[in-house]
Amino acid sequence: MIRVEHLSKRYREIVAVDDLSFTVDEGEILGFLGPNGAGKSTTMRIITGYMPPSAGRVEVAGFDVFEHPLEFKRRLGYLPEHPPLYPDLTVREHLGFVADLKGVPRRKRRTEIDRVAELTRIGDVLKRRIGNLSKGYRQRVGLGQALLASPPVLVLDEPTVGLDPSQIMEIRELIKSLGGEHTILLSTHILAEVAMICRKVLIINQGRAVAFDDLETLAENHEESGRSLTLEEIFLKLTAA
Repeated sequence: MIRVEHLSKRYREIVAVDDLSFTVDEGEILGFLGPNGAGKSTTMRIITGYMPPSAGRVEVAGFDVFEHPLEFKRRLGYLPEHPPLYPDLTVREHLGFVADLKGVPRRKRRTEIDRVAELTRIGDVLKRRIGNLSKGYRQRVGLGQALLASPPVLVLDEPTVGLDPSQIMEIRELIKSLGGEHTILLSTHILAEVAMICRKVLIINQGRAVAFDDLETLAENHEESGRSLTLEEIFLKLTAA
């Protein structure tokens, strides 16, 4: 459902992404990891159509991101690290606006908003202005707008940022439950989150893939003193350079 082939992005002398290739199969949740400055954000902006690559191509749900921008966007839900929300609108008004942009028929809009509100636990703030919400609630509104119209592909950038511990557990369980029905690319700095939610992981460093494998296989391939390393230890080992 997501296919990235020989992707590169250069800013003059700086190479942000360097010949990166990977796939996320239908129904799979892929954990996308890397230290700050590794090229994660640039890669996600290219995949979601916000930025063109210097070289390579990206397909989402069978459509080239830049040759068929409208077709792929109809099939993508995106939660950036800082969700673009309208603070003067109520939560319901904002979700209604996004539902309209996504082509949800007017007669189905209220039902669809109520569906994602229940999933993301924001039903109690639907009538409140977004500008008056806590960061955690705004994050959940951002996730709700990504889920509107039930797109087959979700790209989630730090989805649990700003949430309290109980909310974090709820959102993790929600994301895990969405696997199978949705194909998910999950970027996070919380390695335990990847271990809980994902079966497969992509680690990049300095714009290049340094690991792309199932978590079990990754652990088997990295042993020291007769024991498999934890994901955190593998991450530190592969991104030390």
